[in-house]
Amino acid sequence: MSGAPERPLIEYLLDRAESTEVAFTYLDCTGGRDAEPRDLTWAELTRQVRAVAARLRRVAAPGDRVALVTPQDLTYVVGFLGALYAGVVAVPLFAPEVRSHRRRLVGALNDCEARVWLTSRGAMDKLTDFTTSAPVTPPDQLLCVEDLLLPAEDADLLLPAEGGERVAYLQYTSGSTREPAGAVITHRALTASVWQVAGAYQVDQRTTCAGWIPFFHDMGLIQLMCVPVFTGARSVFLQPLEFIRRPIRWLRQLSDYPAVFTAAPNFAFDYAVTSVPASARKSLDLGDVRVALNGSEPVRPATVRAFAEAFAPHGFRPAAHRPSYGLAEATVYVSSAGDEGPTITTFDRDALATGTAVAAETGTELVSVGRPFGQEVRIADSKTGEPCPDGRMGEIQVRGPHLARGYWRQPERSAETFADGWLRTGDLGVFHDGQLYITGRIKDLIIVDGRNLYPQDIEETVADAHPAIRRDRVAAFGTADERGEGVVVLAEPVRGQEVDFAQVSKAVRAAVSAQHEVALRDFLLLPAEDGGVPRTSSGKVARSAAKARYEAR
Repeated sequence: MSGAPERPLIEYLLDRAESTEVAFTYLDCTGGRDAEPRDLTWAELTRQVRAVAARLRRVAAPGDRVALVTPQDLTYVVGFLGALYAGVVAVPLFAPEVRSHRRRLVGALNDCEARVWLTSRGAMDKLTDFTTSAPVTPPDQLLCVEDLLLPAEDADLLLPAEGGERVAYLQYTSGSTREPAGAVITHRALTASVWQVAGAYQVDQRTTCAGWIPFFHDMGLIQLMCVPVFTGARSVFLQPLEFIRRPIRWLRQLSDYPAVFTAAPNFAFDYAVTSVPASARKSLDLGDVRVALNGSEPVRPATVRAFAEAFAPHGFRPAAHRPSYGLAEATVYVSSAGDEGPTITTFDRDALATGTAVAAETGTELVSVGRPFGQEVRIADSKTGEPCPDGRMGEIQVRGPHLARGYWRQPERSAETFADGWLRTGDLGVFHDGQLYITGRIKDLIIVDGRNLYPQDIEETVADAHPAIRRDRVAAFGTADERGEGVVVLAEPVRGQEVDFAQVSKAVRAAVSAQHEVALRDFLLLPAEDGGVPRTSSGKVARSAAKARYEAR
């Protein structure tokens, strides 16, 4: 099942402690400037990590939580790895820069009860204001990473803490419908997951791990920080907001560096297509993009095709697009498409409604997320727990050395989710021809007149129904009244357009009726200036929050 090494991740850093090769490059776009590379060699990184670890051991004991509340720059890398080295429990979070994320930050900080917060000098004033204005318990120590980098006595002789089943960090999930949930990641699980990612995507020291995914997100933390430490690959990263402001910056990363392994959610591939004009693409050479991991949210067939069409003329190989599946409770990785690239299969819509996947000429298109690597994955009946045969939908369940220990201080939820060695993901899926397909979330499944309706299918239909609708801002969910279960859709209109609601509503209702044989109970447009369609901190549509907002009207 797994040949994952047992060695703690932080020990791999010591293998390159004398190397003058560049380890991490932060592309600094502060103030709207062109990206200015700021490099850190392996030798200097090791020295700084040891210095931070030496000071953390003076103010925190093994098992104490140390929260990372710093912007996404080199101080974050040094602070996180320093916490692992010191043997404390790292909590990768973020600086209180984006107001809409503050509620999540407050929840996570109060939940983990971190004794020490690590930040940077540039964020200190905002963080000080945050501690006085937000309902959060202040830490015993608020420290700037830069102030910890002075040579410490005997720091060079400091040995890393033991790994194994000791807790390495808490990964707070991005869901918005429950109280904060910190997945407890041990050193053993971290090494296993990083080994899986490196093996599945063939990452080695010649690779450039490039991207902008937040370090507080499991995908960003592993792909941009931990995999480079494990393999010796170079990491080149942006702050997430720089991608949102100018998506061409991500594409320039992929063009400027060799042997690129990048990762992003599906919306980012759409955004690159729609927001980067043809004139800006002319200088791009994407021929050395080895892997473009598409994960963290459902992968849309239209996105796969559109990205290939837009960027194949600039060297991008369609086979480099690698739809993938993972979740924080599995540290990050479960499965991925192989070197052959994306597989898109059309399934009979009526069969899907009864829980069976049957290939057909017409129907619902799904993108495969490939095969698992270094772990076991099965499909099981969500009620009985019995394994399902190929072609039958059920809950995706995962077993392997990379699983989280559970949720931080949530024993009941942990017992429910991690049962008999298996992780119950809550995701619905099916194996077809040996490949895994995701069909939705169990809790989001809409059942109307005995038929299973998958919200992401309805959302895609709605997004295609009228050009005034933002593709990544549609939420479909079920709601019950005296008539039984019905389908409601909330959508966000494209900014800056005059919208004829009656026309949009007519187009949407007609499309849903034709494609899914169900009449919408309600359809609403929610402009961004009025809050728009609720999303999680990682950008995914939050269906449960959308439903709660609708029902609270």
